[in-house]
Amino acid sequence: MSANQNSEQSAEAWREKLTPQEFQVLREGGTERAYAGEYWDNKEAGTYSCRACGAALFTSAEKFDSRCGWPSFFEPAADANIRYLRDVSMGMERVEVRCGSCDSHLGHLFTGEGFDTPTDQRYCINSISMDFHQAGSAEQ
Repeated sequence: MSANQNSEQSAEAWREKLTPQEFQVLREGGTERAYAGEYWDNKEAGTYSCRACGAALFTSAEKFDSRCGWPSFFEPAADANIRYLRDVSMGMERVEVRCGSCDSHLGHLFTGEGFDTPTDQRYCINSISMDFHQAGSAEQ
């Protein structure tokens, strides 16, 4: 399925493909509870891909412990696979991070928080927005 077909699927088609919780986060811009997602403390080597379309988003090499309760990365695996939107909800200005292939909501990008990373950026991503493929596995 091409990126355009992926992003233009109807809500009904997405509801058939995703669980209700996945749909709420990926298609409606929701957020899972801190420390509740399956990957916030994952330390295995591998690749994180979009749960909706499979596009590669982040790798374990860029993951770090920000102690925020969600998986945190200091840069994406490929810039083309990430889309950025201005988000002024919740009474603040933030940068929303979406999948560049299917336009699913992933989380938010924060800059200048003082983390000891090469970019001083924190991609704060919902676990439910991603699938993890362990390095060396056949799925990767």
